[in-house]
Amino acid sequence: MVSPAAALAAPTPVSFADAAGIKVVSAHRIDSRQFDVALLSAALGRPVHVRILVPKGYAAASARYPVLYLYTGTGGTAGDWVDSGQAEQTTASLPLITVMPDVGLPGQLASSLFVNWVDSTTSWGPSQWETFQVDQLIPWMDANLRTVAARSGRAIAGLSQGGYGAMVAAARHPDLFTSAAGLSGLLDIDYNPVIAAAATAFVAGITVANGVQPDAIMGSRLTHQANWVGHDPTDLLENMRPMSLWLFTGNGLPGPLDPTPINPEGSAIEVLAHAMTTSMEQRAVQLGIPIHLDDYGAGTHSFPYWARDLREYLQGLMPRFQVPPPEPTRITYLSVDPSWTRWGWSVSFQRSQAQELGSITGASAAGFTLRGTGAASVVTPPLYRPGSTAAVAIAGATQELTVDPAGRLHLEVPLGGSPIRSVIGDPDAPSTAGSATVTIRGVSQGLSTADAGSAASPSAASPAQRSAAPALVAGANGARTAAPAPRGSLPLTGGRTEWAVLAALALGLALTLRRQVRRA
Repeated sequence: MVSPAAALAAPTPVSFADAAGIKVVSAHRIDSRQFDVALLSAALGRPVHVRILVPKGYAAASARYPVLYLYTGTGGTAGDWVDSGQAEQTTASLPLITVMPDVGLPGQLASSLFVNWVDSTTSWGPSQWETFQVDQLIPWMDANLRTVAARSGRAIAGLSQGGYGAMVAAARHPDLFTSAAGLSGLLDIDYNPVIAAAATAFVAGITVANGVQPDAIMGSRLTHQANWVGHDPTDLLENMRPMSLWLFTGNGLPGPLDPTPINPEGSAIEVLAHAMTTSMEQRAVQLGIPIHLDDYGAGTHSFPYWARDLREYLQGLMPRFQVPPPEPTRITYLSVDPSWTRWGWSVSFQRSQAQELGSITGASAAGFTLRGTGAASVVTPPLYRPGSTAAVAIAGATQELTVDPAGRLHLEVPLGGSPIRSVIGDPDAPSTAGSATVTIRGVSQGLSTADAGSAASPSAASPAQRSAAPALVAGANGARTAAPAPRGSLPLTGGRTEWAVLAALALGLALTLRRQVRRA
């Protein structure tokens, strides 16, 4: 559970300092395990709070601990999981650091959506939430506490909209997390066209509730559809193949943990969460990606169920921290970003559109397939002996390239194709993208196979693994699995009834949000 270097670290008290682009505004110790820290980042332009739970005896110990990043939902605060979700009690006996950031904005329906906003000029400031919560908060935690600062010691989970935030962070940064969980999560904003319509209304509603124009967060479907694709965990599910994935959902009907009287909004929102969760599940079935699903039947959108889900999730997560699985040896990664670095591979596209869905597939020391338009510059991880020469075949044409002093190859890959038009609800639609297969031979690898996997952490399953049936594991509360649905069908068990519920839910959300704006 702790790092091999634990014995080398000296016991240290808990303290917090500026790091990774984050300034500490204040730090308050609530009890022996719990801290509330206000942080300021230029990515946000205003302070936000983060609640942190450390293991018992942390200050007197020298061990390093794995970290769970745990998100709350719409309109929530950093203290929600402690105040309502029993996070402090659930983690009391565990060698685990738990980090619970603000959802973003104050207000009953307001939220950041955990992404970098398209409009960075609103009254809320730059609102680059992914930059803060992933690129800055994680290294800030690693700099301030004795974390296991590696993918094998890091997981992410969240409830409701925080479930979306957790899964989209995992999908866009799979090299940072060994596991991800969505608890009644809003997990599909694009893949299923009917659900996408409800998601569009929901996102516009919370954006207006924030007091800004409806397209400020994600952009318009007409002009920024690729941005929706690039931030949909279900569209990007292939990226999460190397992770341990957990999904929890009720069906919205009153269940054993619901208070009396029943909250109708909690029932309605759970219906939407159920639809989105089962949509992701069925996408996983189609792709052959293992998941753990607990579709527990009766239950609404409320903390008693999420507290139970967290307990169940940690029962599966802690053994993975204790005995981490081997890092994958090949990588497949999809993104709409013009440039990115994941698993040690860096790709930069030269193309006419800023956002298009591109991919690298089966990447290893022996080569890869790149898909996109225009051309791309690719830098490999440090897999080769510095100064050695490689025979590199790109689309059948072979050239000799020299490995740089860091052990990397630098490649220029022509792709061709024509600008890709993103389609709502169909990331697998016929594409105008070009592709190129790159084969790398005749070069000495500078690292052992195990070391190369650790340095690059590549991820992709073999064809045999891809064709195998996923391991859908029943949860402690009784799980349901589903056969693959036809492409584009609504993955719900209630057929026309739940279609009607979704339509009514979208209308109800719009009316509720309109009333909220009028009261503001």
